[in-house]
Amino acid sequence: MPRWAKRAAVSAALFAALACPGGGRPTATPAPSGEPELRVGIAVGAAYASLGGAEGGELFVTDATSSVPVGSIPAGVRWVVIPDSADASRVRLVKPDSTRSDALRGIAVVNVTENRFLVANGRRYRGRINVFSGRGGLTVVNRLGLESYVAGVVGPEIGGRRADEAAAVLAQAVVSRSFAMKNRGRWESLGFDAYADTRDQVYLGVAVETPQVWSAIRTTTGQVLRYDGQVIDAYFHSTCGFSTAGVEEAFATARSLPYLRPVSDDRGGGHFYCDISPRFRWREEWDGTKLRAILSRTLPSVTPLSGDGMQRITDVTVSRTTRSGRVGELRIVFERGDIRIPGSDVRSVLRPEADRLLSSTAFQLTVSKANGEVTRVVAAGAGSGHAVGMCQWGAIGRARAGQDYRTILTTYFPGTKIEKLY
Repeated sequence: MPRWAKRAAVSAALFAALACPGGGRPTATPAPSGEPELRVGIAVGAAYASLGGAEGGELFVTDATSSVPVGSIPAGVRWVVIPDSADASRVRLVKPDSTRSDALRGIAVVNVTENRFLVANGRRYRGRINVFSGRGGLTVVNRLGLESYVAGVVGPEIGGRRADEAAAVLAQAVVSRSFAMKNRGRWESLGFDAYADTRDQVYLGVAVETPQVWSAIRTTTGQVLRYDGQVIDAYFHSTCGFSTAGVEEAFATARSLPYLRPVSDDRGGGHFYCDISPRFRWREEWDGTKLRAILSRTLPSVTPLSGDGMQRITDVTVSRTTRSGRVGELRIVFERGDIRIPGSDVRSVLRPEADRLLSSTAFQLTVSKANGEVTRVVAAGAGSGHAVGMCQWGAIGRARAGQDYRTILTTYFPGTKIEKLY
């Protein structure tokens, strides 16, 4: 029997085990019964992908559509995947000696060495890797158990926390698991369930796993937030500033939901639970030249400008506020007419810099003028992010105050219950 054929038998036995979590280090402990698998798009539209085994592991490669063995990548060696030049829907594997495989519709990769990880594009992952190609380039997908996915999310999303803040880490684990389950399949047309960035949740694989994170996962395994028996849209953000927002305030197409309504973060005595955040209060300033430059770049994405381009700006005002006290509409007045920006677009239009969103829509404006033209705009604001759902710094403050993760979650998501999914 050829060596690669023997590896095929080995990989079948290890395929599920290698995808499962169990502690702060790699393990083959079986996954919780009924644990779902998640497909994470870790690279989309890439020109190439590199594959190898971590810590001495050997990878076994099969054709993704037929499961026919393709070969094995020896420990310490990297193979590169590229789109086939003759057919953009197929891929080829390139070995270190520059030899290439036949064109394949896609590949599946698993580490066949016990207690070892995969390496894709220099980062370690649990589970399996699939690579396929399309017109935009390669898509690299990490397929793994939901708990392993949450282990790669919690750290990047809420950071390492002190012992008296552990309840916030538990809350983040439940929120991240709920968000992943609710949105599973959202990107089905692209061949995966979740992006590995802020379009869903920041997922960085094994490198960000810590004992604190795994402790939170073991404590909350399978737990999700439900409302009327359904897993909820468990939104979260950095800092609410004073109160969370209703979902319809932040997202133009969203309808109001009873568990995503404004929740006060007031803890009494003129303080808020999230006032420990470095983003609790902020200030941004634009002079007339900078304001024109920013708006010239951002306005066309939300509304067409007149044929004569950017007119003189004569005023900038908040024309409507939301029920949580945020900017619901921003009015920009020109010499001839005005433009009204809905609250959901304000952060991307009124940018402090071309590459940076405004921190939040919770702000007040001070406008200076000369000769009928705006010369300076100052925004004094509160919080960071869309403000919907769990306030992460508020959760940290509540944990310091002695609230447990269940209290934190049912406060930020009123009417919900924490239930075990598996």
